[in-house]
Amino acid sequence: MGTFKRILSYAKPYSRFWPGYFVASIFSVIFGVMNYALINPLLEVLFDPDSVEIHNSLPEFSLSVDYFKDIFQYYLTQVMQAHGALRALLFVCLFLIVTSLISNLTRFISQKILVDMKTYVMKNIRRDLFNKITRLNVDYFHEQRKGDILSSVSNDVNEIQNSVASSFHILFREPLLIIGFLAGLFYMSPKLTILTLLTLPISAVLIGSITRKLRKGAVITQTLMGRIISHFEEAISGSRIIKAFNAQKYVRDHFDKTNEEHRRVSNAICTRQELASPTSEFLGISVAAAVLFYGGFLQYRGELGMSLADFVVYIAFYWRVLEPSKAIASAYSSVQKGLVSGERIFAILDAENSIKKAANPIHISQFNDCIEYRNVSFKYSSDYVLKNIDLTIPKGKMVAIVGPSGAGKSTLADLLPRFYDVTQGELLIDGKNVKDLYPKELIALMGVVNQEPILFNDTVRNNITFGLENVSDEDVVRAAKIANADEFITQMEDGYETNIGDRGAKLSGGQRQRLAIARAVLKNPPILILDEATSALDTESERLVQDALTKLMKNRTSIVIAHRLSTIQHADLIVVMKEGRIVERGTHQDLLTNGGLYAHLCSMQTF
Repeated sequence: MGTFKRILSYAKPYSRFWPGYFVASIFSVIFGVMNYALINPLLEVLFDPDSVEIHNSLPEFSLSVDYFKDIFQYYLTQVMQAHGALRALLFVCLFLIVTSLISNLTRFISQKILVDMKTYVMKNIRRDLFNKITRLNVDYFHEQRKGDILSSVSNDVNEIQNSVASSFHILFREPLLIIGFLAGLFYMSPKLTILTLLTLPISAVLIGSITRKLRKGAVITQTLMGRIISHFEEAISGSRIIKAFNAQKYVRDHFDKTNEEHRRVSNAICTRQELASPTSEFLGISVAAAVLFYGGFLQYRGELGMSLADFVVYIAFYWRVLEPSKAIASAYSSVQKGLVSGERIFAILDAENSIKKAANPIHISQFNDCIEYRNVSFKYSSDYVLKNIDLTIPKGKMVAIVGPSGAGKSTLADLLPRFYDVTQGELLIDGKNVKDLYPKELIALMGVVNQEPILFNDTVRNNITFGLENVSDEDVVRAAKIANADEFITQMEDGYETNIGDRGAKLSGGQRQRLAIARAVLKNPPILILDEATSALDTESERLVQDALTKLMKNRTSIVIAHRLSTIQHADLIVVMKEGRIVERGTHQDLLTNGGLYAHLCSMQTF
């Protein structure tokens, strides 16, 4: 129930929807009840005009069913006496048309309000999901399966829309219908109605036993759907590797296994879900048969207390109670699946961000002095990746970090923009702990160029200006020229307005890297982090990119992670790491003279 209430909270402010909805629904129910109540005078005028109750004077006003019944009978009497039974029949039929029109018009208005509310709820859920995903720290995505996240933002949101949100009108309007028609049933015959109510708990128990297992099954199907989406995502992103290793059958077999398991569980759930409606209908007809038998029993004993026309109206009222009851039973089974999807979505929305903002964060607008790693240690889970790192990076200097794979180079750089927080020790900028700074202002001081440039399915211009507003065309072109990108951009079909495809698929590796550098140039950060920015490029592309990087690093504090040691020979300081520790530091020439690990790495790269 808590999940349902939380989904419903996305419709706030409620005043936007509920008052109009309830007013329209109440009028729809009232005139809907009147439609069926008119069966009585219709049958009497049609088959037994002499039995029509005569009212020659207007009844005194009172807020009761009898008053409205008597005033209708008065006008019906006037029409019969003045124009005959046929005109009276026309009067009843026209009145029936008017009440039906009002009932369905108000029903449409209530449904339209709920449609507005449903789309409003879905928009708000998607907005909060997207905002949460953009705020979550990078370590969250390392721990979660991408397919599960994609499944939540697509399938789970759709499941809520198709089950929970679409059931709002059933869960809120149908009970009003039941109350309205039950009131009519009690008014006509309390004895018969009490019998009807005594059988309802039996129906509720049977329906509940069918739908109870839907929730558990829905959890399994949604988890399996996450796996299926992961299979698709991996098949798309890894299509080259799959073909290169002739692994089509291998990945198909893995997919088929998950797909078959999903089919089996879904089949069981849908079977139970479909069983709910026929069961409720069978139980309803069984109760109706009992009501008919009991009504006949009372009639034989002369205790029924109603005419044939009244009894027909009573049965019609009873059927109108069954319809919303059956709809509620079906909706309940559907909602169970939707609530599981809601719980999966709220698990993302409630995820704790590992990077916390300080209670009283310090503003920082510029970088003045130095970056200092003071006895820093870090671990992702159990084993330490960095151990007792002490490193000072003065402003305006280029510091290169080298070492074997797995030495902790990228992790050391990732701590600076707070992609992760240090486990032990302190990381300081101008003497201030990065944990105490405003996160957005800290990030604003830095530009990052990775080995694999992150580009978006958008135009060249929008990729360069990513995250910035009101950027002039002149500034964009200037940044592209510094990054040695303007030449290939102007040769593209639409120049800077050319769409580069998913992750820049229409560009070469060197072109993608130069766009990423142009983005960093435009941001113009005082601190630059280059994480193996040229290691995946061919010689010609590397030369162009390295030239762009040299221009970018000019007069900036740069942290360069490199495997190709030829690119960092002129660094002010080279830090050599091994197994999470700094084992050497110095200039290129000093480290070569020492004959340690750095000299060994250089010798291995000498052609």
